[in-house]
Amino acid sequence: MKKIIIDTNFLMIPHKFQVDIFSEFNRICNFNYKLFIMENTVGELRSIIKNQAGKDRKAAQFALKLIGMKNIETIASKEDDADAAILHIAGKDVVVATQDGFLKRQLAEKGASVIVLRQKKYLQYFEGKPA
Repeated sequence: MKKIIIDTNFLMIPHKFQVDIFSEFNRICNFNYKLFIMENTVGELRSIIKNQAGKDRKAAQFALKLIGMKNIETIASKEDDADAAILHIAGKDVVVATQDGFLKRQLAEKGASVIVLRQKKYLQYFEGKPA
């Protein structure tokens, strides 16, 4: 079973673009998986709620609700930054769902698999190549 790690910005997609990422995961992932977030992700969402306004704040509030509703498990990390924590555990049995360009490049260099949003409508899975 693979772990799909959902990045902070990816959790905000359902509210921002009205894309059901969970049914999309089922559509594109022809393998068994379980959904996870890094513990830092919750802190990032709370920071967005506290420090931003408008669509981002509402998307972050909705993302926190989704974490509970979808029983997404949290992974503890010694890293201070969610992206660094994701890079630390990314590997063969880990798929990362992110829209962060810098993180995607670093994951590609590491040979990790990635899920991204395309055309603000659907998800696409890219299987990692050995580095």
